[in-house]
Amino acid sequence: MAGLVVLLVAVVFLVNGHKTFIVGRTIAALSSMSRFLPITPDEKKELAVLNQLTQSFSQMDNKERTFLILLQNNMELRPGGGFLGQYAIVTIKNGAVTSSYFEDANLLDQTITAKIPPPYPLRRMLQLKNWKFRDSNFSPDFPTNVQEAEYFMRLAGRGTNFDGAIAVNAQVFNDLLQITGPITVPGYSQTFAYPDGALNLEAVVEKAYIMDPKLDSQNRKMIMKNMVPIIIEKLMSPSNLPKLADFLHTEFKDRNIMVYFTDPQLESSVESVSWDGRVNPSVPSDYFMMVDANMGSLKTDYYMKRQITYNVDLTAPKPTVTVDMLYKNTATAGDWRTSDYHTYMRIYVPQGSTLVSTKMASNITTGQEFGKTYFGYIVHVPIGTQTDVTTQYTLPDNFDQTDYQLFIQKQSGVGEIPFAVHLKTSQGEFDQQQTLNNDLTFQFQKQ
Repeated sequence: MAGLVVLLVAVVFLVNGHKTFIVGRTIAALSSMSRFLPITPDEKKELAVLNQLTQSFSQMDNKERTFLILLQNNMELRPGGGFLGQYAIVTIKNGAVTSSYFEDANLLDQTITAKIPPPYPLRRMLQLKNWKFRDSNFSPDFPTNVQEAEYFMRLAGRGTNFDGAIAVNAQVFNDLLQITGPITVPGYSQTFAYPDGALNLEAVVEKAYIMDPKLDSQNRKMIMKNMVPIIIEKLMSPSNLPKLADFLHTEFKDRNIMVYFTDPQLESSVESVSWDGRVNPSVPSDYFMMVDANMGSLKTDYYMKRQITYNVDLTAPKPTVTVDMLYKNTATAGDWRTSDYHTYMRIYVPQGSTLVSTKMASNITTGQEFGKTYFGYIVHVPIGTQTDVTTQYTLPDNFDQTDYQLFIQKQSGVGEIPFAVHLKTSQGEFDQQQTLNNDLTFQFQKQ
């Protein structure tokens, strides 16, 4: 889907010729009006940062800024959002894209001769002998993935003097189709519409060529190049322009877009609203993040449903957490892009937590990273079945129970997850339920 990168940059950062002024003014007006709107302080801050980004990308200062764009297919989930199939290098000047270069990750990887040992799960589950660019986003922390991507680009002889990096998940394309409505491209019989647009597009550019390797694949992605102007025209219609601010706001909050800047001021701004994709370094009390890495090499995450129940007992001799992570593989049969689900799953918890037991998980690993402890497992979910993974651990000895607060961080690229919390304290037991589509906080204060 690399041919859609210019579209995503043009729309996401609003650098599309004279329309820049119109959309930029729309977001600026919303930011200015936010103090009068019935929205939370956090949402007002996010609108202000969105306005800052659009103003920065559209400023007329005659300076060139170059960005690395990482296009991730979250139907094949990886810790950083999705499988990194394509990338682009895009240069912006005076609010317009002045140059762009696209390439499949596999083509870049073919130029890397260095022998870099891959992380353990890639060695064990995919039998990879060398780590390369396409698997560089194996961390849940986006700034770490940017560093890894730039490292492999240097090994490939590509320039890395970037002003920033932008990760965009395939879900963004699906969500754009909610604004444009169904899209048809001249010369093709398919119609692309929400919510299956990315899935159907993948079938056009992949299925026939996988089923018949003799086919000439040189121009198999031409449909995406032809699709770009059609979508831009629809998005930039007067009726759709006001929807773009809300669209951008949602994609950032849901971690379908993550950004990193070398400019300290811009990086500080996106970090302040958690749009930088960083594993949260400072949490007030309890912390939980579930991170999957699809090791099946297919797009089975499209069919995966997850559900989490988080039980914490503060009356035990040591505060104890029992978390149930239910995986459901809703696929009915295997095909060229669907299989049994195989994942290397990690949960990140407060540093100093101690693993007690696990169920329905194998090859357990533990470690410390980003000021957290993590427990890693291999989990299998056959087609049409479900697997309930249970983990129990004790919280650190210095855990403060005074005002219990649980911060749940969402992995980029994963869909909505029902999340239930059951808290047992000396004052009673309490239940809350929410949907994890962006970061959540559960809080309990003693009376």
